[in-house]
Amino acid sequence: MDEAASFFRRILLLSSALCCAASPVSAAGTLSILNRQIEPGQVFASALRHAGVSALQVEAIVAAITGIFDFRHSRAGDQFRLVFREGLFERLDYRQSAFDEWQVRQEGDRLVAMKREIGIEKKIETVNLAIDSSVYEAALAAGDSSLALSLADVFAWDIDFYHDVRKGDRARLVVEKFIVKGRTLRYGELLAASYQGETVKEKRVFRYQFPGGEVSYFQQDGSSARKSFLKSPLKYANITSRFGTRFHPVLRFVKAHNGVDYGAMVGTPVWAVSDGVVTRAGAESGAGKLVCVRHVNAMESCYLHLSGFGAGVRIGARVSQKQVIAYSGNTGVSTGPHLHFALKRGGHYINPLNQKFPRASPVPQDLEADFAEKISHHLATLDAVPVAAAGLVTTGQ
Repeated sequence: MDEAASFFRRILLLSSALCCAASPVSAAGTLSILNRQIEPGQVFASALRHAGVSALQVEAIVAAITGIFDFRHSRAGDQFRLVFREGLFERLDYRQSAFDEWQVRQEGDRLVAMKREIGIEKKIETVNLAIDSSVYEAALAAGDSSLALSLADVFAWDIDFYHDVRKGDRARLVVEKFIVKGRTLRYGELLAASYQGETVKEKRVFRYQFPGGEVSYFQQDGSSARKSFLKSPLKYANITSRFGTRFHPVLRFVKAHNGVDYGAMVGTPVWAVSDGVVTRAGAESGAGKLVCVRHVNAMESCYLHLSGFGAGVRIGARVSQKQVIAYSGNTGVSTGPHLHFALKRGGHYINPLNQKFPRASPVPQDLEADFAEKISHHLATLDAVPVAAAGLVTTGQ
């Protein structure tokens, strides 16, 4: 008998044993359901054993699901359910997320494994945010804080969501929403958004997919939402010290402050404000860990007091706008966790907060009609009702 035949005969014997041996986790004649999860440091087989499954049953279950589920991807927190009927194994359900589930079930004298198909429904939802303290808090009140991150992403070139936000500002988002079994799974792509603010007035952006599949955001007139430089290297951060002369809190004397300090927790992701090449990446006495990036038109940006660097960030590496190049920290001469951000033009420091940068290329002329058609429904949605109290409205698209 060759090795393959021997292996499958052994699996058949193991499966048959499941039908004939009483499980130690249940009394005969009853239905027993055990809900468990993978604990830190556990592997799948040991988790089954810890739940009370016999070694023989574990071997058969593992053999059945091998090739359907890669055990290397099993992680702490994964949930599984064991079902025993009349003391005999009936089914294993293994869940890694709301849309990633696997099942092993008894069919006659054999075990069958499969990945379960989960029905996901997609809706287009309109979300209104009324800002009382911050965009993050408004998004949380509306149902999901991730909406604030989406808003910060698409308006990153025009709005500093800590410096520019005022109480009474309002936002309206048209966003994908994914639903599983009647419950919200997550929000998807932001299709359109408007922001009405005391400081920034009204801003609007629309997601547009080019015929070749590339996606970008544009304003209503077709001009790009993207500029050559972001307004801030952080999604959310409080400005604790501005550009100019100040009394240094550590050195205890008045000196020039050649950048902007943002209060940020250690480990906060730091964006490259524009495409460029890394010119410095390391540690320097007072600055602590720092990264500097050279951009076009003799521009250079520097990020100081970091806790660490982004993947692949080293001298000579090319980085792109919005790439996470570092993480804020408290290294060097520093009074607390923060990011010092500096901007230079021609070797001279300039104030990052009052610069006006050009926009990227607009929608090409030959695609203007297609763009206008694609955004027309979202434009009507933004215009349909005045941006009002925080809440959700499903449009049913």
